[in-house]
Amino acid sequence: MEDKKRYEAGIQAMEELFSSEVRKGMHEMKKISPDFWEMIVSFGFGDLYSREALSLSQREIVTLTTLITQGAFEQLKVHLEAALNVGLSKEEIMEVIIHCSGYVGFPKAVQAMGIAAEVFKNNE
Repeated sequence: MEDKKRYEAGIQAMEELFSSEVRKGMHEMKKISPDFWEMIVSFGFGDLYSREALSLSQREIVTLTTLITQGAFEQLKVHLEAALNVGLSKEEIMEVIIHCSGYVGFPKAVQAMGIAAEVFKNNE
């Protein structure tokens, strides 16, 4: 895919996943490092999230699982919100976290569930 099309596909995926408030915060990265911003948009969202074999909700299940596995809880909140935005239910998200407990252990799953509870409460 051409660079311009990758970037445009990335922006479109980000618009489907994230609220305007979240995107505005993410856009601050462009001021810090325009090159890194280009990589995030073009590769992260243009190349990865715009592929056709998985839906955005399926990709968010993968993303949530990976973030929980890594203990990357700083980014988990944003992707929990994105998962809701692309159609995952609270029950499906909770099931992902419960399923992760068997592979990553209860401490990470408990922390993830706590963050999910905050996101669910803010989205009521």
